[in-house]
Amino acid sequence: MNSKVYHFSVQIYYEDTDHSGVVYHPNFLKYFERAREHVIGSHTLSTLWDEHGLGFAVYKAEMGFFDGVVFADIVDIKTHYKIDGKFMTHWRQEVWRENAVKPAVTGDIQMVCMDKDKQLRPIPELIYDLLK
Repeated sequence: MNSKVYHFSVQIYYEDTDHSGVVYHPNFLKYFERAREHVIGSHTLSTLWDEHGLGFAVYKAEMGFFDGVVFADIVDIKTHYKIDGKFMTHWRQEVWRENAVKPAVTGDIQMVCMDKDKQLRPIPELIYDLLK
């Protein structure tokens, strides 16, 4: 990956877990989304959509689950990315528990830039400049 590593802290609440107290697996996609938004900035994403009619959609997501994350954990979402061609970004994200020697969960997320008509569009300079 080309970028530096970005960190985003997530507190695990009871509502995030299943009956056994372990985080329900789809919730990791929400945590990854929040961490990516933190890298780019919600204001930038909002401006991109409102003023240019452009946004990003998940094209492909692959996840690995290696250790349970449980109620009351505070985890670090480590995120880094690369621009992968004219239309796509590739994000590598990992969920780390405190004092862990390996990530609990990993995600490889490919995002494409699209317009309001759901047509592929080149990643705008605003995002290129931000993600350099």
